[in-house]
Amino acid sequence: MYESNYFYGTGRRKSSVARVRVYNGTGKITINDRDIDDYFGLETLKLIVNQPFAVTGTEGKFDIVCRVNGGGVTGQAGAIRHGLARALLQADAAYRPALKKAGFLTRDPRMKERKKYGLKGARRAPQFSKR
Repeated sequence: MYESNYFYGTGRRKSSVARVRVYNGTGKITINDRDIDDYFGLETLKLIVNQPFAVTGTEGKFDIVCRVNGGGVTGQAGAIRHGLARALLQADAAYRPALKKAGFLTRDPRMKERKKYGLKGARRAPQFSKR
């Protein structure tokens, strides 16, 4: 399918983890053995995935093959973007200032807070009953 030389990046967002491989190619994006149009229904999610290409001006120069699991579709799109930015950095270190300025190399630390005992959710207390 693809040659053995590729650039690799791991991306994370919320509870999603994406393993991204970047090959020299024509701009084809494959996520979990499916085309990006088939995997993501919303155009905004496709836009999020393609943002590192837009910032570095490399649209249509690389093919992406990635495996992503965990979380929802928005978290997965963010994880792919993070992994893609890291992989592009391996491909050419000159992309670093542009990717750093756009904030694509920073892992978003926001996670879902865990539920505490005695509460309905992370912070939601049971409804108060006077009697």
